[in-house]
Amino acid sequence: MTTNKPNRLAMEKSPYLLQHAYNPVDWFPWSEEAFDKATSEDKPIFLSIGYSTCHWCHVMERESFEDEEVAGLLNQYFVPIKVDREERPDIDHLYMSVCQAMTGQGGWPLTIIMTPDKKPFFAGTYFPKHDKWGRPGLLSILQQMHEKWTEERDKITRVSNKITDMLKPRVSATTPGEILTEATLHDAFHRFERAFDERYGGFGQSPKFPTPHNLMFLLRYALQHESEKALQMVEKTLNAMYRGGIYDHIGYGFARYSTDEKWLVPHFEKMLYDNALLAMTFTEAYQMTKKPFYKQVVEEIFTYVLRDMYSDEGSFFSAEDADSEGEEGKFYVWTPEEIKQVLGEQEGDLICRYYSITEGGNFEGKNIPHLIDQSIEDFARNNGMTQDEWSTLLHKAKEKLFQHREKRVHPHKDDKVLTSWNGLMIAALARASRVFKNVKWQDAAVSAVRFIENHLVRTDGRLLARYRDGEAAYPAYIDDYAFFVWGLLELYEAEFSPEYLQKAIHYNQQMIDLFWDEEHGGFFFYGKDSEQLFARPKEVYDGATPSGNSVAALNLLRLARITGNQQFEDLAEQQIKAFSGEISEHPSAHSYFLMAAQFAIGPTMEIVIAGTQGEKDTENMLEIIQSIFLPLSVFILHDEMKLREIVDLIPFIEEQRMKDGKATAYVCENFSCQSPVTESAQLEKILGNYFPGKRIKR
Repeated sequence: MTTNKPNRLAMEKSPYLLQHAYNPVDWFPWSEEAFDKATSEDKPIFLSIGYSTCHWCHVMERESFEDEEVAGLLNQYFVPIKVDREERPDIDHLYMSVCQAMTGQGGWPLTIIMTPDKKPFFAGTYFPKHDKWGRPGLLSILQQMHEKWTEERDKITRVSNKITDMLKPRVSATTPGEILTEATLHDAFHRFERAFDERYGGFGQSPKFPTPHNLMFLLRYALQHESEKALQMVEKTLNAMYRGGIYDHIGYGFARYSTDEKWLVPHFEKMLYDNALLAMTFTEAYQMTKKPFYKQVVEEIFTYVLRDMYSDEGSFFSAEDADSEGEEGKFYVWTPEEIKQVLGEQEGDLICRYYSITEGGNFEGKNIPHLIDQSIEDFARNNGMTQDEWSTLLHKAKEKLFQHREKRVHPHKDDKVLTSWNGLMIAALARASRVFKNVKWQDAAVSAVRFIENHLVRTDGRLLARYRDGEAAYPAYIDDYAFFVWGLLELYEAEFSPEYLQKAIHYNQQMIDLFWDEEHGGFFFYGKDSEQLFARPKEVYDGATPSGNSVAALNLLRLARITGNQQFEDLAEQQIKAFSGEISEHPSAHSYFLMAAQFAIGPTMEIVIAGTQGEKDTENMLEIIQSIFLPLSVFILHDEMKLREIVDLIPFIEEQRMKDGKATAYVCENFSCQSPVTESAQLEKILGNYFPGKRIKR
């Protein structure tokens, strides 16, 4: 049950904390007040970490945190603290490492019991109220931990000290080894090849996560090494994910992961970061193959994002819940009867057969629309229509179903704005805007940059991590800086405004000043000016999102090539060496970092177009470099109308001017430059020589 009396969380901005504001548990936010109370009353801390769109977090709340019996034990024997992992990823990262070290696994909700000085001695994830399914119940755990706290304090002290002593060097350490070479890239490819699911796409068995950066790495590998297999793995996976129920065929956008190997049954929550990274990956697949299908999916993803995840102020919300009306997936599922009520018998029957919507259902008696065993071409032919005729009918039917679905109770939307995830969406929109010539997407990316600078930068210039309801808070983490700089670099290469390059350099330098480890190399997760926890971790594992270190490494290399600043190159080299041991041991777990290694190994290319933006000859050259998939390249526009601005940032281009009053392309590969050319056809020919991927058999 909930109470009419709010607890301290009612004063917070986090949607997740506010969900718990009327629990009978006497929750504290993470604060000195909580730790002072624990110290003065000699009580352990009960730390619960989750996020607002987490299904099992909701289950544990309903079973335990709304329960008077559980609340009674928590309030009597513990000081309970709630943390939103998306607001405080530093806390989450550190205590998730504790959980993984103590139990061999992790996840959310994350449950930690620790001393008043923040040293953990118990860790786990979801617990039911009572013992069941072989899992201890929360009531039992709380009683046992209270007894141990009162009767075995010395043992708890030893355990908590041992855990923290063990973790401090582990989470902060770098693992230098031999410099990464092409052999590491080949090793990663072969590991992906062994794990690839030939039947359904993706890697491994259920559950299956999109992990788009794995596919981005394989696209680059396919390009560099003319690997038909690498491209086939990417295409199979992208097609399978789109066809499955993990994709919302009615309202668009991808869910967080699939619970089965077929991509049929999703965990229905939709995250901003997944849709940003997948839009980027589908864009790159289009650049590589020129297949219209990939463009269609990008357009649909952004239709969803700009409709449902975009604020009036110009920023992007974080997530949509899996649950509505207390049921997982209720918003998204259908019955044949409901389809036919909306569309009529004949059209409804076609749609049911197309999306495999049956009386028996595929999810708790209802249906998740999917195309796993279906193709638009075969369905149209088998039903006496051309593909265009069926596409027109399908589009109209989906619009009717979407409007009907809009009348349902919507899942909860987590409307906080995270700098990191907005950075990813800025990058995706900017890249797609230049490839597909979509000004609307570019404008949305620009608006999000302005929002961050207007609302998520302190008066002293320090970037912040979270904005909601008029309040910005928490010093930004490495992911915020790295992802935002990535977005700014993509925006520069989309519209070539020196403003965005200048901003990328500025925030990149601030990131170096705040996060760089001068002794061992690499970037710490939180800044030297942030709250200092019992350890200062570094993260390089590329999980659901790439790590901040991985993105920062590639940013440094791109900035080094664009600006000629050797410091950026040197830092990237130190960073790659610092983590090379860990990455060599598990290369496929560090796919985005390997993209930085691919760039470092090369061959890389710098392409400077000297010309006047807006003039036809200049725009023709820009269109060539922006449409081809050239991931190991950087693009620079030397517009003499903006001469001083750009030369101040990129001194080496001062002499790279227009020839004979014409737009002129300067192409340099691995520090060796071609003769400048003034014809678009000549530029296309030069780039074709450096585009081995065109020779992949398809």
